[in-house]
Amino acid sequence: MNKIELSIIAISRSVTQSSNYAVVLREDHGERRLPVIVGGNEAQSIAIAIERLDSSRPMTHDLFKNTLEILNSDLREVVINEIREGIFFSRLILDRDGDIIEIDSRTSDALALAVRFGCPIYTYDHIMSEAGVTMEDEETEEEMDDVGTQTAARDKDNLARYNVKELNTMLDEVLSNENYEKAALIRDELQRRGSN
Repeated sequence: MNKIELSIIAISRSVTQSSNYAVVLREDHGERRLPVIVGGNEAQSIAIAIERLDSSRPMTHDLFKNTLEILNSDLREVVINEIREGIFFSRLILDRDGDIIEIDSRTSDALALAVRFGCPIYTYDHIMSEAGVTMEDEETEEEMDDVGTQTAARDKDNLARYNVKELNTMLDEVLSNENYEKAALIRDELQRRGSN
């Protein structure tokens, strides 16, 4: 079976499951999208890695990455290899001193690790045919924008009211509470103002 390479293009709140998120993957050479429902913690972990935010202590996926590196193992690729009853199954393909090792993984964890290692994410055509959706690029962008734009715009407007000192205090507070989405917004506001 030929593998199809995927890229993460969005993370948005799930419309069908309010406490979960949808990680939207797009095939690199096609129009299909693969929405994968993940929990809030996993979505946050993926977003933190994408945004390259630092936390004061390593998160679970950072710890796992550090452990693999200490054990001379490199995550070569992630493969979403199966779907059963709407649940995706994935494999971590590791290279340890030239030996290839495959490990079963939840797809949400596999995606969080793929982002941290910078490795490719793959799936197969039969999975894209079963669970993928085809959208025009404009429709996809509009749909993704509608999900979080109103909340993000409201948060940005609220942040504009604070001075730099207050923003830095807020940033420390949200980082200590591991609210990395809010931290990213505050960081962006500070960068917009040319402050650190």
